[in-house]
Amino acid sequence: MKTMTSRERLITTLNHRQPDRVCVDFGGTWISGIHTSIVHQLKERLIGPAAQPARVHEPYQMLAEVDAELRAALAVDVIGVWPRKTIFGYEATDWKPFTLFDGTPCLVPGNFNVMPAPDHGWLMYPEGDRTAPPSAHMPKNGFFFDTLIRQEPIDDDHLNPQDNLEEFGLFTAEDIAYYRQQVELLDQDATNTGVVLLAPGTAFGDIALVPAPFLKHPKGIRDIGEWYMTTAARPDYVHAIFEKQCEFALQNLATLIDMFGDRVQAVVTTGTDFGTQNSLFISIDTYRKLFKPYHQQLNDLIHRKSNWKTFIHSCGAVGPLIPEFIEAGFDILNPVQCSAAGMDPVMLKQQFGSDITFWGGCINTQHTMYESPDAVYREVRERIDIFNKDGGFVCNSVHNIQGNSPIENVLAMFKAIKDSQE
Repeated sequence: MKTMTSRERLITTLNHRQPDRVCVDFGGTWISGIHTSIVHQLKERLIGPAAQPARVHEPYQMLAEVDAELRAALAVDVIGVWPRKTIFGYEATDWKPFTLFDGTPCLVPGNFNVMPAPDHGWLMYPEGDRTAPPSAHMPKNGFFFDTLIRQEPIDDDHLNPQDNLEEFGLFTAEDIAYYRQQVELLDQDATNTGVVLLAPGTAFGDIALVPAPFLKHPKGIRDIGEWYMTTAARPDYVHAIFEKQCEFALQNLATLIDMFGDRVQAVVTTGTDFGTQNSLFISIDTYRKLFKPYHQQLNDLIHRKSNWKTFIHSCGAVGPLIPEFIEAGFDILNPVQCSAAGMDPVMLKQQFGSDITFWGGCINTQHTMYESPDAVYREVRERIDIFNKDGGFVCNSVHNIQGNSPIENVLAMFKAIKDSQE
């Protein structure tokens, strides 16, 4: 088979045809990334002292950019087009030096403004404004931030869905200018990479976004527990939010499709988790009534107006929902948590491999990644053998590579990927 470009490899994979080698993504999305500490160590090992410092472009999970230099060293096929602002409401620009708790030197955005917390950790602020209440906290010696809940008192008699819609709307002039710049950058890219777009404002009820760590004074229902109870106790309220959010999302997606065209091959629209380690997080009936209608509307628009494949991220034991995801129009499932109940990789490939692309699943980042390099190598080779047959597999770990992962094990993962291609 002739050698494919990365873009050809991704297109072939997403259309369930056998690529020349397994397609690889690390760093393309906020759920297929690598922690800054590991990116720094990979650069030290594979590139050397001349490597550019790792840039923290996703500060919530402290994920670093996998730049062109490191992509080439790791044979990564995919790059991401990210939203204009991070989850903390500021842009990943105006880089400045910073040092993580474990001593890792890196670059952070100019508005990455932290203050010491009482436990000697760090407090993060929405839009980088330290005069506002902090919206996230990293414990001392931690590796990523946890959202701080800033729930105002709830008055059931005066609940207003508009309060939970503050963060949604049509693209601003600044947004349009940003995406035009991204189009220009893709047109200048001579590497012919695969491209995944991370669509903003399209995730219905994503619990990472509900507390709104990007807003200085969020209103509405922002407490995590209260939100989950609201999906059962106040479904009309949730539908009112989702309906207006969907209206904005459809218009913004149409704009993005017109701007990017065939430069993009896949689009991440949602990261809402529907599974736990051992079971579904919601019933199938609740998914059908509360989420599926909005997923279908977005996916129908994307498929009607473009060749893009639609990408859902949902952790845990979501096997019983996969037929619903397929019927809703999703083409890609991530992170493929094979350690969860009912998520056996052989079963998944046999039952759903012709209908959905598995983007993830190559290594268990909860357990195997912390065992030996040999255990990592064996699991990665086994997963590639299972999932990559007849295409439909983008090789990535089960969620992000964490900052305390042993570097020898991470290198064993990439060696296994490389050896599978020979």
